[in-house]
Amino acid sequence: MEENITLGKCNCGDIEFELTGQAKGVFLCHCSICRRLTGSNGIAVVLIGKKDFRWTRGEDRISRWTKPGHDWKSCFCSVCGSTLPVDNDESNMAIPPGLLSDGGQTFRVIHHLWVDSKANWDDIGDAGQQHSKGYKQ
Repeated sequence: MEENITLGKCNCGDIEFELTGQAKGVFLCHCSICRRLTGSNGIAVVLIGKKDFRWTRGEDRISRWTKPGHDWKSCFCSVCGSTLPVDNDESNMAIPPGLLSDGGQTFRVIHHLWVDSKANWDDIGDAGQQHSKGYKQ
């Protein structure tokens, strides 16, 4: 049986990774921390099991930042600044779907997180379920 592999990389291509599992949909976080990370209305991620994720190139170029006083962290390329996959919890990785070169064509937003914290100008216009705070699976 052929394994389904989805490839991803940062903007400059120095960091690459692969997914062997199937993500189910996009989670969009609207909290102020994620808005500041991206400079936009939040960050979109898909969740994939850690066992289905592997860095394939450039892991030594990953920079990490943890917000003081929080368990929130981000990873980004030290060359181009692209936001990178990060540990979501002990069993999942959070993958920005814009980094995927293929395999995400059918993704849809399924959950909006921290909508009570969203920017005033952020109008949610899709069918994703809205959560006033975070979401636990």
